[in-house]
Amino acid sequence: MPIPRRFDRTPPERDTTRVNERIRVPQVRLISETGDQVGVIPTEQALRYAQERDLDLVEVAADARPPVCRVLDYSKYKYEQDQKAKAARKHQQQVTIREMKLRPKIATHDYETKKGHVRRFLDGGDKVKVTIMFRGRETTHPERGEHLLMRLAEDVADLGTVEQRPSLDGRNMTMVMNPLKAKERKESDRKNRDVRTRRPEAGAEEEVAPEATAPAEDEAAAAAETDAPPEVEVEAEAASEPAPDKPSA
Repeated sequence: MPIPRRFDRTPPERDTTRVNERIRVPQVRLISETGDQVGVIPTEQALRYAQERDLDLVEVAADARPPVCRVLDYSKYKYEQDQKAKAARKHQQQVTIREMKLRPKIATHDYETKKGHVRRFLDGGDKVKVTIMFRGRETTHPERGEHLLMRLAEDVADLGTVEQRPSLDGRNMTMVMNPLKAKERKESDRKNRDVRTRRPEAGAEEEVAPEATAPAEDEAAAAAETDAPPEVEVEAEAASEPAPDKPSA
């Protein structure tokens, strides 16, 4: 047997704006359909003024003394107000806070899994509240939890920033991270690419430097080898030649 649905007994929302005959004050300050002030007149006269122009008498400032009423097309006015409220809700960004719990002695595989969830939450535009849960004597070493949280923040720095630094609350240590906006994320990716492209260039310069000096050393050594032997040979030949005989007297 189906369970009967419970009826919603809350009354429907009622428009509290007073229009036409719902305005029961004796006098009103009237504003015409063009925006000009007519002045303070009896409510019955203001109502006839609106009916003659096939418009509505709408109370726009109920707290004033006397209340301010304007002559306009109420259905059109209400439609414009609804559109403005809808546009305002569209531009509002609803932020959801996700929570991720870790242990100080978390294993490497579990840490990578949790980090993947945090990256997914930040990539989806949600805030992330990371909680380190201490048990027993683990509370005597809170620096381990802080180190783990800051390590996680560095690993996901391309997607989020730290809004609230690690703080200890009883046996738990919490940290809140904000997702990066699209513009900030592009700048972060550009900086990472620049860092990656600079590193090979520095390594290339270090490798080229020894090669550039090697030919000069080889040329100097070759010149020393080619120049030394001829001088030695010349001296050796001069030493081996016999001395000329002196002419006799």
